[in-house]
This record gives sequence, C-alpha cells and structure tokens, in this order.
Amino acid sequence: MKSLLVFFLGLLLLTSFDVEGQEDTSVKGVIYSTTTNEPLEKVNIVNLNQVIGTSTDFEGKFEIKAKANDTLHLSYLGYKSIKVRVTNDWLKFGETRIDMTELALALEEVVVNQLRLTGYLEVDIAQVPVVSNNRYSISGLPNSGYEAGSSPNAVNKVLGAIFNPADFLYNMFGKKPKEMRKLKKMKKDDEIRNQLANRFDREMLMVLLQVDRFDLDEIVNQCNYSKDFIQSANDLQILDAISECYEEYKVLSRNKKKKI
Repeated sequence: MKSLLVFFLGLLLLTSFDVEGQEDTSVKGVIYSTTTNEPLEKVNIVNLNQVIGTSTDFEGKFEIKAKANDTLHLSYLGYKSIKVRVTNDWLKFGETRIDMTELALALEEVVVNQLRLTGYLEVDIAQVPVVSNNRYSISGLPNSGYEAGSSPNAVNKVLGAIFNPADFLYNMFGKKPKEMRKLKKMKKDDEIRNQLANRFDREMLMVLLQVDRFDLDEIVNQCNYSKDFIQSANDLQILDAISECYEEYKVLSRNKKKKI
C-alpha cells in the first residue's frame, strides 16, 4: 500500500512538471539605436521558430512569446538586422536591452524622366507607360491564377508549367518542408502580414525560407509571375504568390504519384 502511494505521488509530481513545462513563456525587451541612444519605435520582431511577430512601441519596448533557444529576428529600416537567441536567463530575469546599429547608406543619383503634359487628355494618356500582365486560371487547381504576361506564347507558357512541373520547384519545395510549413504560419499571423505589406526588401522571406534573393525571385518566376510583378510586389504579395504555388505543387505531386 505504501509503495502504491509513493507511485501515485511520483506520478502527480511528473504531471505537474509537464504542465509547467507546457506553459506559454514570453520575453520582454527594449531596443535602442547605438547612434542616438534613443529607443526605436516600430522595430519588426519575428520569432523564427514559432513564426509569430510583434513590433516595438513608442518607448522601444516589446513582448513576444518565446521559449529557450528560440531565435528572434529584429529588423528596422536603415538599421542592420540582427538575430537574438532567447536564453534561460532572459526568460528568468525579464526585460533586457538590445542595441541596433545604423547602416551607412550611399545615395545613388536617380534620373527622373518628367512627363510633359499638354493638357489634352488623349495625348497625355499616351505618354503614360502601360504594363499589362494577363492572368490565367486553371479549373481544378487551387491557384487563383497565373500571371504570364501578354506575349503571344503566354498561354503555352502556362500550360507548359501545368503539365511539366519545373525541376527547380521540386528541388526548392520538396527539400524544404519545414520552411514551407513556416510560410503557412506566416500567412495566419496578422502582425507578420502587416509587416510584410509595408516591406519590399524580401529579407524576412529569405530568412524564414532559408533562400537567397536570387532563388526567391526564381521561385516566383517559375510559378509564372511576370518580372513586373516580381519587381513591384510587396513582400506580402510575394508570400501569397509562393504559398499558392506551393499548394499547387502538392496537388500536381500527388497526381503524378497516382499515375506512377
């Protein structure tokens, strides 16, 4: 009887430790500029492991869910992005100070070609460059459409991509299931989506997907989006484009295996 009681007491202790270990933990911090020694407002902070985001308030303060050994990615316009590892001491002792270093930016000469307006609507409209990129949808596929441009072989380009999936997409998507799962989490986090909607540097996407800028652009290109889209889209639009392409890749991959 005594041994049975000891057993139940031990089981109760193990259960309590397990519940405690599963509790949500978070870290707090204040981010400063090394140049001005002033707090930085609206610094973008993303937990790369849990794929959740937040930003600093007007006092440079932030709080984000994290556990030991998670990595936080900090980015701010005009400053060098940094990665910070969450330690047990940080979780234990609370708020910490983080300094970010300003980048030295060299301004390049920019030539702006001014439109010479005549006052006549038909003449002035003719001076405005027009970019037309048609999109094509394929029945039965989840993708909202393909942007293949307006060239005469645009439709053939789309059909070629459908019936002969590029090896590049298989190599990128097939070998990065963990990164692609992170991409799906990014789509669900409103804070990250808001951050990406105001960014055009692709940095956050490259960090989470573990690819460089060339490969990122090539993924979108292989998904049949035009160069105009790649150059002008914000990071959120690029995220949605890659996500749609990945879902389509999985459909095509399953169909291919069934045929085999």
